[in-house]
Amino acid sequence: MSRIGKMPIAIPAGVTVEVAENNKVTVKGPKGTLERVLPSVLTIKVEDGHVVVERPNDEKETKALHGLTRSLINNMVVGVHEGYKKVLEINGVGFRAQKQGKKLTMSLGFSHPVIMEDPEGIETKVVDNKIEVEGIDKEKVGQYAAVIRDKKRPEPYKGKGIKYIDETIRRKVGKTGKK
Repeated sequence: MSRIGKMPIAIPAGVTVEVAENNKVTVKGPKGTLERVLPSVLTIKVEDGHVVVERPNDEKETKALHGLTRSLINNMVVGVHEGYKKVLEINGVGFRAQKQGKKLTMSLGFSHPVIMEDPEGIETKVVDNKIEVEGIDKEKVGQYAAVIRDKKRPEPYKGKGIKYIDETIRRKVGKTGKK
């Protein structure tokens, strides 16, 4: 039995979960609404303030989908109730970011500024040398943060680039001069 899949999901106050045909789950909360069509093999029930995911058999594929489906629904519930946030840090001389409307403009040592537009449902803020990516969809927040980080990944010699706030960069020793 899947340990994650069999755990019920508590629905916090102010959040509603609806399951339509073909396992289309709609979660509404104070921060917004999320919808997702989940595998129809599993049965999703909303009973007395909890969401329960059950599987019909013990086939390998069904077992794999059990835990995944439960996690996806839990992420939706947490997203509309609290939201998700990723913080990126910019390191390097002359490296900076600024926000103009929905556009994020970054100077990353290239001959041109890197301009990115916030996708729908995601908001970015620039505080000091940190970029905060916020939204209700965990998948979109993580993906957009990864795209921003990809513009200038941290290098191992001086640590310049964009990194997650909790990420540690394994540093390398540079070359030594001849004597």
